[in-house]
Parts: sequence; C-alpha cells; structure tokens
Amino acid sequence: MTQKSLHANPSKNRTPRHRAREFALQGLYQWLLNNEDAGVIDAHIRQAHGFDKADAEHFDTLLHGIIKQAPALRAGLSPLIDRPLDQLSPVEHAALLIGAFELSHHLEIPYKVVINEAVELTKSFGGIDGHKYVNGVLDKFAATARNVEVEHARKR
Repeated sequence: MTQKSLHANPSKNRTPRHRAREFALQGLYQWLLNNEDAGVIDAHIRQAHGFDKADAEHFDTLLHGIIKQAPALRAGLSPLIDRPLDQLSPVEHAALLIGAFELSHHLEIPYKVVINEAVELTKSFGGIDGHKYVNGVLDKFAATARNVEVEHARKR
C-alpha cells in the first residue's frame, strides 16, 4: 500500500489549505472525543505524515480558533440542526464547526468554497449521507453569516 492510498480520497488533488482543513478535522475529532488540550492535539497532528504539505498557519487558525470559539459557533449552529450537537457524529460536528468558523471569520474565502470544503471533508471522513446534512446546515448558516454574499449569488 502506498502512502497516497492511505487517504480517503487519494485521487483528489489536495491543496495545502485543504490539507490544513483535513488535519484540523482530525484534531477537532480528537478534541471532541477526548477533550484534550489544544496544544497537545496540535503537537500530535503536526507530527502526522503529510503535515509538511499543509498550510500550517491555516491549520493553527482553525484548530485553536474553533476550540476557543466553540460555544459561540455551537450557539449559531444549534437553531439550524434537528438534534442536539452531542448527537451528531464527531466528523459532522467537526466539519460544521470548521464551516461555521470559516464563514464567520474568513470572509476572503467565498461562502460556496467554505461549504464545499466542509462537504468534501465529510465525504472523505464521515458516514454515507453526512455530507448532505453538513451542506444543508451550512447553507442555512451562510444565509445569516454572509447574507449579502448569499443574496448576491442567488440573484445571478
């Protein structure tokens, strides 16, 4: 087995920023399951194979920013979901946190890109239809967080 085949979607051309999101998802998964310290998770993830090809700055922003702002992000997501957050799979939960964080704090990334990236993460690491759920929730979140951008795109 080659190193490339260890990834859930080995044929995809993954950018450094996408890789950063993959590693952030893995770190958030660890945090959600074990509630470990962000610094411990960060150190562990940075030792992972392929981390050198990731956008380390974006990874850092995502992992630490999401953990610090998790209560506010969850408060924004909770009205948009049909069950308590703790009943979501950890992959869906982490992908929603990444999407909500990027929609709220990275206005330079188009909202459709943010949603697509979260969907791709869920397709790669989550259950069969989890990506559909993540897409629907983040689409609703974007309508609030990026109202002007979403309305402009819908008028096209």
